[in-house]
Amino acid sequence: MTVLILTSEQDVTADMVVLRLNEAGVPVVRLDPADLTNGVALSGEYVQGACRGHLSVGGRLVGVDGLRSIWVRRPGDAAARAAQPSAWLTQESSQALYGMLRCTDARWMNHPDAARRARHKPWQLRLAQRSGLAVPATLITTFPQAAREFAERFPDLVVKPVSGAHPQEPPRAVPTSRVAPDADFTAVAYGPTLLQRRIAKRADVRLTAVGGELLAARKPADPDAGPDDVDVRFAPSPHPWLPAQVPPRVAGAVHRYLGGAGLAYGAFDFVEDADGHWWFLECNQSGQFGFIEMDTGQPIAAAIARWLARDGNPARPYGGDDDRDAAS
Repeated sequence: MTVLILTSEQDVTADMVVLRLNEAGVPVVRLDPADLTNGVALSGEYVQGACRGHLSVGGRLVGVDGLRSIWVRRPGDAAARAAQPSAWLTQESSQALYGMLRCTDARWMNHPDAARRARHKPWQLRLAQRSGLAVPATLITTFPQAAREFAERFPDLVVKPVSGAHPQEPPRAVPTSRVAPDADFTAVAYGPTLLQRRIAKRADVRLTAVGGELLAARKPADPDAGPDDVDVRFAPSPHPWLPAQVPPRVAGAVHRYLGGAGLAYGAFDFVEDADGHWWFLECNQSGQFGFIEMDTGQPIAAAIARWLARDGNPARPYGGDDDRDAAS
């Protein structure tokens, strides 16, 4: 049985998992959907009640019914590197590839439908609340007056994008920034704005969830940092990431979140306040983990490889397919 990894050729993080799978003797096929019709081919046949499908990658032919698991890591847009790319060809190729893969009994990390839903920040915040995670007071609005009233209730705020990276090429990370006390919220009317109460943090926490395994890392905040240094990506701390114990209450809530989201993998970002409480910021369903493994030595790539190589086909990775499970 073969593990299929959908990602770009330059994905160094995926390389770490491929190495572990190779060490375990597990067959791996790696392809980027962007190469469809240009080095990658597919075929699916549905005749007399039978379904047969094949993928060809670099001259290697693989039957889709022989796939053990599928890791959707960082795939490109289908057929983006075709000889004559077009939006129509991308749509046709995406429908063909992912539709065919949905017909298999393979296990997904993460299923495309679950991953698509999990990207929505408002949905994340609500699921986190229902799962029992502490969530800072947040407002997403296009009403300037609502923003002004929220700022009166919570005078110390940050602003961040609702969707994540700016969709330029290459994508540009948009930092979380502190809102000035005298901010003019008139421009809120021109686009959804996410305002959130700033948590005075003593550390940033990245919790990587792989199946039932939770691996947390903690980076203490720079004691000389000012209140405007809120985004760990743009306000470097002199401290490295270090392994951390997950509080039992947080661990239980994270498991409920994953069950409600239907995710087998999630990279959770928290901030730790002065009292040691962890506040949920977001969960990236395909977040990077290589930098954490390099700093801490935590075997995240090995954990992913074990999950991908495992036999069995749990239709729902955590026993739930919608956020109602998280409320129980």
